Amino acid sequence: MNSLAASISPGKCLPRPLRQAKPNSAEPVIRSVREVPPSAGKSPAQSTHAGPPQLPPFLRAHGSDPTAAYSRREAIGFGMGVGLFDFVLSGWLWQSEAAEQRPCELKVAPSGLAYCDKVVGYGAEAAKGQLIKAHYVGKLENGKVFDSSYNRGKPLTFRVGVGEVIKGWDEGILGGEGVPPMLAGGKRILKLPPELGYGMRGAGCRGGSCIIPPNSVLLFDVEYIGKA
Repeated sequence: MNSLAASISPGKCLPRPLRQAKPNSAEPVIRSVREVPPSAGKSPAQSTHAGPPQLPPFLRAHGSDPTAAYSRREAIGFGMGVGLFDFVLSGWLWQSEAAEQRPCELKVAPSGLAYCDKVVGYGAEAAKGQLIKAHYVGKLENGKVFDSSYNRGKPLTFRVGVGEVIKGWDEGILGGEGVPPMLAGGKRILKLPPELGYGMRGAGCRGGSCIIPPNSVLLFDVEYIGKA
């Protein structure tokens, strides 16, 4: 896709590419965002339960019944394991909150994209073409917020790395060009030069005024939630 623009309307400035309008065409240039329903791509077999959940091997009795009672020693061991997991998770959340308060020094990749990890995630990185979810706040270089998925109460769902969003987003989340990939649960600041954002055209332009002016440097606070 040659041009970098997005479906932008007042109060809804998603980082998506914009279709070229045909001359004298009555078709609107700005398209609405198509959200993928949670059940999309799942077969009926996937949406039904195959049976009761299986217990982990260390909880199974020596007999053939996987739900049979386990010994007191095993129960104590399991309880300690759950407590340890809760302790580790609580520690990670505390460290994440502390990390968000620290100043974030931007690193500049060869492409011109600048990034800084406020919180390094704990999950898997995204794969090219994967349907993922991410929350974000988009700001101009002067600090003016032009869009926020948090305000809508719903993360953005899109396929990463295939041009569904502006180049700076694909590179900033998927990684490449000297940028490490984001991990699920991570929070990253992205600073996009115009060529990785909406370029010379800007976005959300109407009547000589643009929500995102031409040649704008953009700042995004991105929270990569994980696969959709």
